[in-house]
Amino acid sequence: MPYHSIAELPDNVRDHVPRHAQEIYKEAFNSAWEQYDKPDERRGDASREETAHKVAWSAVKDKYEKGDDGNWHTK
Repeated sequence: MPYHSIAELPDNVRDHVPRHAQEIYKEAFNSAWEQYDKPDERRGDASREETAHKVAWSAVKDKYEKGDDGNWHTK
């Protein structure tokens, strides 16, 4: 279920995250989707999708932070 375009990202990413951060999210998600394809490569009993979303958010949080307005802004 890799994302082929920004338009396919979840609503909470598209609606509250700047375009550059959306690109980071998509690339990180897709990379993690490939990397963590086997259950023994993930922590606990997390699904492949859960793991990929966690990795993607972590990548976004490197350069962006959530503001009081609920949107994400450059650090």
